[in-house]
This record gives sequence, structure tokens and C-alpha cells, in this order.
Amino acid sequence: MAESGYDRTRPAVHLRIGSERLAVGSAGTFEHIDPCTGEVDAVVPLAGPSEIDRAVRLAQEAFLVWRDVRPAERRRLLFRLADLIEANADEFTRRAVLDNGMAVTSASGLVGGATEWTRYYAGFADKISGRVNTSFGPDGEFSYTLAQPYGVIGTIITWNGPLTSLTMKVPPALAAGNTVVVKPSEMTPFAAELFADLVDEAGFPSGVVSVLPGSVEAGAALVDHPLVQKITFTGGPATATAILHACAKQMKPAVLELGGKSANLVFDDADLDTAIPWGTLRVLATVSGQGCAFPTRMLVQESIYDETLDRVAALVKGIRVGDPWDTDTDIGPVVNEAAAIRILGMIERATQDGARLIAGGGRPLGLHPGGSFLEPTVFADVDPHSELGQSEVFGPVLSIMPFATEEQAIEIANSTRYGLSSYIQTKDVRRAHRVAERLEAGATMINGAPNLMVNRPFGGQGYSGYGKEGGPDGLAEFQRIKTIAMV
Repeated sequence: MAESGYDRTRPAVHLRIGSERLAVGSAGTFEHIDPCTGEVDAVVPLAGPSEIDRAVRLAQEAFLVWRDVRPAERRRLLFRLADLIEANADEFTRRAVLDNGMAVTSASGLVGGATEWTRYYAGFADKISGRVNTSFGPDGEFSYTLAQPYGVIGTIITWNGPLTSLTMKVPPALAAGNTVVVKPSEMTPFAAELFADLVDEAGFPSGVVSVLPGSVEAGAALVDHPLVQKITFTGGPATATAILHACAKQMKPAVLELGGKSANLVFDDADLDTAIPWGTLRVLATVSGQGCAFPTRMLVQESIYDETLDRVAALVKGIRVGDPWDTDTDIGPVVNEAAAIRILGMIERATQDGARLIAGGGRPLGLHPGGSFLEPTVFADVDPHSELGQSEVFGPVLSIMPFATEEQAIEIANSTRYGLSSYIQTKDVRRAHRVAERLEAGATMINGAPNLMVNRPFGGQGYSGYGKEGGPDGLAEFQRIKTIAMV
């Protein structure tokens, strides 16, 4: 065992209404559970509708000032925030492990991305511009467009990567001139607490950003509030459906980054020495498989199917499950026991549906009996139309399916309701682009190209939601376009 040396002390959590720190909330408290032991390790205050109302009203007051702050000043503050995130890399790493049991080796890699997302949108703050159109005939006119902020943005983030989600949403909203009220998951409050501390330290005016872990009622109050002009949400389709029903009453727009069932198409000319480890470890050895864009369905051409199964099975034997603070650990527990029980139920039903279990399938031995640890699990011969072939697992489970032709691979890949990401492994450039065009997903990554890069739009279709995060499109989600014309 190689102990990382991080302090395991849980920090206090507060409700942050602007610069105000509240130790109690009207919705009571939430007992945070250490997923390594199943024991309560912290008590989290929960905001209710009353605190949400206070935060939104303060954000509206702050917006009336923030929208007129010089773009160069917004840029300066965001760059300062990015520097502070980078300077606190070790503490964010520590809090990621505390939040959800993420292995410290994975957690340490997230802070660099969060810093880059913040710096990228800092650079946009003073480059926002409209378009000019002129016509000088008898009926000529002069017209131009303005890219204006919405106002208060309601932000609801998920638990699997709180810092990543915060920096994908908050910096572009602020760069565009909006203010933000964030409701992080009560299951993962520690990174969000530090983020709120650094917003204050960077010098943002009070009310520009508020961070309040809260109840379900708090989330509903944020979505319903008439002063909230737009919602950005990361989570599951069921919650997104409720958000859309609420938004519809006020014709309120939303950005929805939801789940995925992403296909990874491995053709027989792929570089298997690279493609198989990438496609296996991305799913099974990263955040315990709890990622929306992971390539959880590996579609393999029949001529290399048996070889692929052998390679995958050998790789899984080397994945180390254990204490997330141990630097020799690849994956820690899943987020809580409820998640572990749900995933084990899907594994059992997959066996009943005829899928062939080739690795894992249960709980690993020798770990804390109260922990929510699962073995990395691989199924072969998965029916594309079965539960395992159609439903998001959000755990360390890989499904492998054979295909004969390019057309069949595309058909299987497109057979789910989800459409977040897709992946192709082939040396044939023409095939890569031909197949990518036909895959029904918000993004297609070829031969290991990384996903979630700040300079590119990220977002899905179908049950994976709509709207974009990343790139200029991510900034545009927080701008209203107004046309002005005169003759």
C-alpha cells in the first residue's frame, strides 16, 4: 500500500449566499457517507426555498452592476480565479476523494482541466462582439447585433465531478456578464465549498456567485424562480424532465447535459495495442465508471472479436480496486451503497438476459465490508436491445458486442435513446469520417482523441440532452442576441 499522505479530515460545509456563510439551512441537514466505510463522516446543511430566494434576489441585484463591469475587469477576475484553482490543486484533489471516493490518482488529474476551462473563458470576456450589416440603396439601413447576458443563471451540478462541472458552467456565464446561483449535490459538497471560497478570494462582488447545497425543493425553487432567466443542469433524464416541465411554464430556456450509452466501434484494422487498453480502462479504471461520456459499449468486428475478449480479460486482472487514498489504487468505491446495489442488480439481470460474464460481476474481497466497492465487470455477447445494451449503468461495467459490417456497427451504435458521445478505432481515414458522419451523437472521437476539451463544444442529443458546453458555443449559451436597426 502506498499512502498518498493527504489529510482525511472533512472540512465544514456552509451555504454561501454571496459572501455570507451560513452553517444551517431551513431544509435541515444531510448526512454525508464515506463510500469507503459506509459511515457518516460529515453533516451538510441544506438550503430550502427561502435561502434560494435570498440568493437569487441578491444575484439579481449584483447582475445590475456586474453586467456593466468593464470586460477587462471580468477577464482579470476570472484569470485570478483560475490561478487560485491551480494554486489549490492539492486541496481540490483531497476534496475530490472526500466527496465521492474517487481514486486520488484520478482526482489529481482533474484540476488542470478545471484551470484551463476557467482561463479559456476568462480570455473571452473582453472579446464579445456582435455583427454589423449595412445597405446603402434607396431602402438602405444600418443594423447590428448585441450579445447580451441573460441575468441570473440557475446552475445545478451533479456529483461525479463537481469541480469539472462548476468550471464548465460558471466561468462562461460570468464572462458573458451573468450572475450565477449554484446548487451542488449534497452528496459531494466539499469541492464546491472550496470553489466558493476562491470566488471570494479572487475579488468577485458579493452576489455574483452563490453556492448552496440543498434539498429537492431547493432545486425546484431555483428552476421556478421568476428572476432566474436560464437553467444549466448536469444529471439524469428523469430530473431533466421535471426541470423542463417547470421551465415550460415560464418559457425559460435550459442547457441539459445528461447521460450517455456511448458506442466505441473497433474495426479490424484498428491498432489493437492502443485501442483495446484505451476502450477498456476508460470505462473500468476511471472514476469507477461513473462518467456520462465513457465508451461503455465496445462494438468489435467479428474477425477480431475473440482476440479482443482475451485482451480485455487480461487487462481487467490488472485493475486495482481499493482505498482511494492509496496511490496504487486504480478505482475506489462507487458513490454510495444505493448505487452499488443498483449496479449489482443490472449485472444480475444481464446474466439472466444471456450476456456472457467474462470478468468481475460482484464485490471484491478483502476491503471494508461497509464500503461500496465493485469489481470491474465485463460482459461479452451483449444483446444490443437488452437492458444492459440500452440503459446507462454509471458504474464499472463494460459491454462488448460483435458486428459484421460497417452498416451493422452504425445500426447498433445508433440503437439507443442516448446520443452524447461516440468513438471510432480504425486506420482507414475515409471510413473514420464516413462513419462519424452517420453516428447519432453530439461528438465522435477517433483513435483515442480526448473528449471534454475546452475549445470544442460538448453536448448531446436525444436522452443525452441539448445545448453545448465548451468552445464559443458554450459562451453563446449564456448570451441573448438582440438586433438593432435604423434607416
